[in-house]
Amino acid sequence: MAIAKAERLMNLALCLLGTRRPLSKRELRESIEAYLEAGSDDSFNRMFERDKDDLRELGLVIETVENLDGDTGYLARRDSNRLPPITLDAEEAAALGLAAKVWQQARLAGAASGALQKLRAAGLPEDVDPYGAHGALEPRIPVHEAAFEPLMLACRDRRPVVFDYRKANAAQPESRHVEPWALECWRGHWYLAGWDRDRGAERVFRLSRITGKVRSRGGRFTVPVPDVVTVRETVASWAGETADRSARIRLRSDAGYPLRAKATAVRELGDGWDELEIPYGHGLDAWLVEFGPDVVVLEPAELRADVVDRLRAVAKG
Repeated sequence: MAIAKAERLMNLALCLLGTRRPLSKRELRESIEAYLEAGSDDSFNRMFERDKDDLRELGLVIETVENLDGDTGYLARRDSNRLPPITLDAEEAAALGLAAKVWQQARLAGAASGALQKLRAAGLPEDVDPYGAHGALEPRIPVHEAAFEPLMLACRDRRPVVFDYRKANAAQPESRHVEPWALECWRGHWYLAGWDRDRGAERVFRLSRITGKVRSRGGRFTVPVPDVVTVRETVASWAGETADRSARIRLRSDAGYPLRAKATAVRELGDGWDELEIPYGHGLDAWLVEFGPDVVVLEPAELRADVVDRLRAVAKG
């Protein structure tokens, strides 16, 4: 939302909340500088009606009444726009505390901290520790990627975006035109789910592979946003989480700890190498490529061939 419009909406809301009697359009126009600068009556009327609809969409209850002069008047009664008492149990408070931690490295860190303070002032019990029973463990959700904040805002505002994205098996990034749906953190990495306009299909993007700036594009979404966006399930299938087969790989003894965590069997080979059996499913080849020379696929042959192909594609770049 543009700053000028946000200021205009705020001024209109304050006028409607601060009055004890209905105010006419004329009175509102004389009270708000942006309306005085609107020009013709038609321009003002269109602007006022849009602003009134926007405030109602944001949740402000605006009453329309007939005043004594026969003109239509408007006001927003405070008792109709007062939030109910806020009551949070320990689990809800912990969830809010964890959500606030998302912003610890973003520009809204101060706002998130202030929001928690206001919730405490509104009745959040002081003895509720949002970071654990005794504060010994403090959960953190890292937000290192520069793409996080613009994508979060684009998801919220339903704005299409364009960014350069480098796939695991590609040496150079490609431009992607995306309608962003949701962001989710899974195993220490942030992912974006959305509609890839160029490919005409749902896609999931790892934020660490986005290069350059995320650019906003005008226009509306062309595809409805699903009620449920399965980010984790999609990424898990890529990583072989839903696999029903096993693959054998050689792994350097001091590397690949995420692979070791997934292994169903580990055997020392000597000379700084171990042999692992890990679940095998769609996308495992792309994940193995990320470990570079620390991994050698033994079987199945098709997985080994896929990994070799991906490595050759990177080397050619």
